[in-house]
Amino acid sequence: MEQAHIFEQRRSGVLLHITSLPSANLGPDAYRFVDFLHHSGVSVWQMLPLGPTHSEGSPYQCLSAHAANVDLISVDVVKQQSWANESELTGLTFSTMIAHAYRQFMTQANESDKQAFSDFQQQQNFWLDDYVLFCEIRHLHHSTAWYHWPEELRDRNAAAIDKVRIEREDALNIRRFEQFLFFQQWHALKHYANERNVMLFGDMPIFVAHDSVDVWAAPELFTLDQYGQPETVAGVPPDYFSETGQRWGNPLYRWQQHIEQGFTWWQQRLQTQLELFDLIRIDHFRGFEACWEIPASCETAIEGQWVAAPGEALFDNLLAHFGELPLVAEDLGIITKEVTALRSKYGMPGMKILQFAFGGDADNPYLPHQHCRDSVSYTGTHDNDTSLGWYNELDDRTKHHLHEYFGEPQQKMPWLLIQAALRSVSQLAVIPMQDILELDGEHRMNVPGTIEGNWNWQFDWEMVNESCAPKLRKLNELYGRN
Repeated sequence: MEQAHIFEQRRSGVLLHITSLPSANLGPDAYRFVDFLHHSGVSVWQMLPLGPTHSEGSPYQCLSAHAANVDLISVDVVKQQSWANESELTGLTFSTMIAHAYRQFMTQANESDKQAFSDFQQQQNFWLDDYVLFCEIRHLHHSTAWYHWPEELRDRNAAAIDKVRIEREDALNIRRFEQFLFFQQWHALKHYANERNVMLFGDMPIFVAHDSVDVWAAPELFTLDQYGQPETVAGVPPDYFSETGQRWGNPLYRWQQHIEQGFTWWQQRLQTQLELFDLIRIDHFRGFEACWEIPASCETAIEGQWVAAPGEALFDNLLAHFGELPLVAEDLGIITKEVTALRSKYGMPGMKILQFAFGGDADNPYLPHQHCRDSVSYTGTHDNDTSLGWYNELDDRTKHHLHEYFGEPQQKMPWLLIQAALRSVSQLAVIPMQDILELDGEHRMNVPGTIEGNWNWQFDWEMVNESCAPKLRKLNELYGRN
């Protein structure tokens, strides 16, 4: 099957989440970063999921598969709106500022702006109403997970839900307005980026968090018992890196229910992401062929088993519905020929990580000579150390292999690896911003398997020297990615 049109030419990208911008929001720094990419000859900006996170901040465990993290809203942009009174919005906490902005909007906005808000609520109501209810009830119960709420709210008793709607109407409307502000700011940024030939590349985890509106609103689609507790959970089996495997804890899908509903839940989920992004990475793609099913009673992943998933039926449905699937498959780890066949059938490029390439033999699939056109080449991802940090920790044998492979070049790390990624035959090459800035392991984004200290990295514009954009642009021109 043909690939999406975005892969018709060679491109390069930079991986940087919104929270890693100096201001960590959709304000001027985001536009300045688009300009940096444009001047560098880079045409793809890759980032992590945009959803509202739990307290540990992981964008891969969100409260909603559709809603946005309103912490990414630029307060400065809100204050510049025609209906806003800047002086009244200054010096307030974020939540108080949003509440004041909502009241200003309702009294001062013109009819066109008010109609845009009304249209947004109508178009997004398939998720928005449930989401604002979920957040408000969660707030009223001190951020307690939904499966610990009083039974009538846990089980969505109609009378109990209506009571919340009536008593908390103003708070619910403010939450709707928050989402409207985010999507308004996002689409303005996306328009600016696309005008400058920069495409936005998002990330969609295969599973959703147990404590999420998606599971609360449609428990029949997940492997839950009558009390909202998982019967089985997701993870991966024991391997070279972990004797007990990984127990992620996400409830698994009741695929038969999804099939009987015509995969409507998945159509809606992908629709939201396609409105936000030009290209989407699917995290843990292999789970669409078969997933590691762990009994919820087990504390580790050891006692799990592989259970087949209806990947072909799902992607046939999505392809028929959307006409094109601009998707990249995260196919890292132990991948079977069945998973590769599923990815290839729907024209989805896989991922090639250069940090995984060295220290073995010539058959390593991540070595550049093993790359193929329908792939995305990375120096590393958000889950890896920075390339300089990785290199500094290598043993002498692996360092020797790396330098011998590239012919003992003069180019130093991390540009040696950056240049290898850009030179690759992969149609898209993506470089984390930390590597472009030549940063060491103190600046990595995430250490898998740990909770503390992740997702907080930010760069500063002082780190970006004048030669950075011209150097990237020259390499993009040299390797046909400009």
